[in-house]
Amino acid sequence: MVVLHHTAMATALAARDRLCDPDPGDGLSPVSCHYVISETGDLWQLVDESDRAWHAGAGAWGAVWDVNSHSIGIELANTSAHPYPEPQMAALEALLPGLLSRWSIPPERVIGHSDMAPDRKSDPGPRFDWRRLARRGLSIWPEVTGEARTSGRDEQRFCEDLITIGYVPPEGAGLDLMLRVFRMRFRPWAEGQDLSAQDCRIAADLAARFPVDRGIR
Repeated sequence: MVVLHHTAMATALAARDRLCDPDPGDGLSPVSCHYVISETGDLWQLVDESDRAWHAGAGAWGAVWDVNSHSIGIELANTSAHPYPEPQMAALEALLPGLLSRWSIPPERVIGHSDMAPDRKSDPGPRFDWRRLARRGLSIWPEVTGEARTSGRDEQRFCEDLITIGYVPPEGAGLDLMLRVFRMRFRPWAEGQDLSAQDCRIAADLAARFPVDRGIR
């Protein structure tokens, strides 16, 4: 799979240097990723695609619990406080087709760090344009149109659909956490904290069209 991150650092160069530092000190652990893309579209490859990078950490997606060993990590220079600029998105769109082709990765396995670690991470965040990637066949987006006109809320079915999509709720996680992470990816404009019929419609649509491959370890 491909896991997208944001650097949450002041500059792309600072993030690149941190990702190349084998001994960051101050109790910090070394981290690495395969690619870094700056705000201006500069692309740096730090780890060979065939090698394991330490970018994902604890978490899971579908049946994959060792995400680092089954993924290519891409860091996007962004503080999480602003939208992702056009040159950066264009560079990502130029990079992804080759990755997906070389490693036979379907678009539903291009995910965010928050998708596989919902209790720890929030990147690439609500400002990332997942719909734009999906329009180019590089990710997924729901095909549900309009807002639900009836209540249609089924908490159990919603949670089951999230698992079918690939989400693995952390131990002890409640509906509020999983709803927040799901909305951050697919409904970042949604208001309120309660599960809605529209949340359920979107989850059901994605689960029906993009069930995760449960056999991958």
